[in-house]
Amino acid sequence: MVVAGAIFGAAFGGWMNDRFGRKLSILVADALFFVGAIVMALSPAPWMIILGRIFVGLGVGMASMTAPLYISEASPARIRGALVSTNGLLITGGQFLSYLINLAFTKAPGTWRWMLGVAGAPAVVQFVLMLSLPESPRWLYRRDKVEEARSILEKIYPANKVEDELKALKLSVDAEKADEQAIGDNFIAKLKGALGNAVVRRGLYAGVTVQVAQQFSGINTVMYYSPTIVQFAGFASNKTAMALSLVTSGLNAVGSIVSMAFVDRYGRRRLMIVSMFGIISCLVVLSVVFFQAASHAPKINQFDSTHFATNATCPSYLSAPNPSSWNCMSCLKADCGFCANGASERSPGACLAMTTDLENSCQRQHRTWFKDGCPSKFGFLAVVFLGLYIISYSPGMGTVPWIVNSEIYPLKYRGFGGGVAAVFNWVCNLIVSLTFLTLTKALGSSGTFLLFAGYCVIGLIFIYWFVPETKGLQFEEVEKMLESGYKPKAFRRKSKSDNQSP
Repeated sequence: MVVAGAIFGAAFGGWMNDRFGRKLSILVADALFFVGAIVMALSPAPWMIILGRIFVGLGVGMASMTAPLYISEASPARIRGALVSTNGLLITGGQFLSYLINLAFTKAPGTWRWMLGVAGAPAVVQFVLMLSLPESPRWLYRRDKVEEARSILEKIYPANKVEDELKALKLSVDAEKADEQAIGDNFIAKLKGALGNAVVRRGLYAGVTVQVAQQFSGINTVMYYSPTIVQFAGFASNKTAMALSLVTSGLNAVGSIVSMAFVDRYGRRRLMIVSMFGIISCLVVLSVVFFQAASHAPKINQFDSTHFATNATCPSYLSAPNPSSWNCMSCLKADCGFCANGASERSPGACLAMTTDLENSCQRQHRTWFKDGCPSKFGFLAVVFLGLYIISYSPGMGTVPWIVNSEIYPLKYRGFGGGVAAVFNWVCNLIVSLTFLTLTKALGSSGTFLLFAGYCVIGLIFIYWFVPETKGLQFEEVEKMLESGYKPKAFRRKSKSDNQSP
């Protein structure tokens, strides 16, 4: 419900950004966060938790596209990427802290109420601090508040560059106002104008491409389901799975710091392409590791399975035409549980019906109960490459898509374009997260990771073809580049001057 709410929050946030400004949009998002957290914490019934999650989702959607936009418009071009990456660091750092906070509340009275309610505290802090910050100077100039815009630009740029910034803004805004007179300013007119404007259209190609590629890399399935994935790898303990998922969350935060250091030095496009190569490599290796783990899963001990307890044997195992070919993975696919051999987890064990009583009975015999993954010598490798996948993803595809979307559109369409791209991001997030567990059941963990690798190959091709480099460019320079159309360097025609010797 949070992701579904975020889809509508991003769409509404795009319109609100252009109409009422970046600052007010962030304040509204904070208010939605706070209301949602309080509603969830005080919920007397599940329907009220769902309502609170929708409020939080609306806030998430608005903030996800507004915060990078606000930061980029209030930043000098030379460090713009690093400052927008800071937003990514605080998101991933916040995810890491949320794991720790939830861990701290597991033994407290009213556990989940505290877990959900405490989310209101950062929203209050940001709301109060945001009141002391100025509006985006570019939005103010667009609204004819030139002196306010000037005073803010004077705090951002050296004195000798302020006039140049104002001149560039004037040229950009004058062109947009001429456009506006021709096509109008309501939503339908803006949509037609955006699709009819080559610069906006090319910006949307780039912005939507990177957001869709980000989600179909499978990152949110890893973040949402990392404890489950760790169990797929053969770690049955919930505590072990949670501890290892805490490591993946920490690596995601560390990757954001790497992005801050390199995004303005090496560029957005290069970081994303390198990131995608790393992601694809890790997903392919993970696919192989999970395939090997499934192939070498412990066999089923027929005697142990049929004599463990009365009516304890997995029904599908009893009716199987060739039960001697079954292993632990066959047992789990039949929605049954695997009670590992007491002497060695990788020795043949019992395939039993999935009940709490049998699980407890298995554990009372000092044996391990597996229901999501099988014991395997490959489990450690899966966790290592899961970590490498996060390290590959976070500095590039984790933060850069939001940077690109904060600087690729003309001023008039920046909220609209960012909103459209954010909607695509959250829709893809919803699709991927809702289908992940179904895919693992249908294709297995190996097939699912290989499928994501295939999506990433397609995403890499689209990024290479549609996404230009915007490192160090003023917003107005990005517009000029898109006016002439973007092609990768290898496919550009050489001009006569390129063929002449210096």
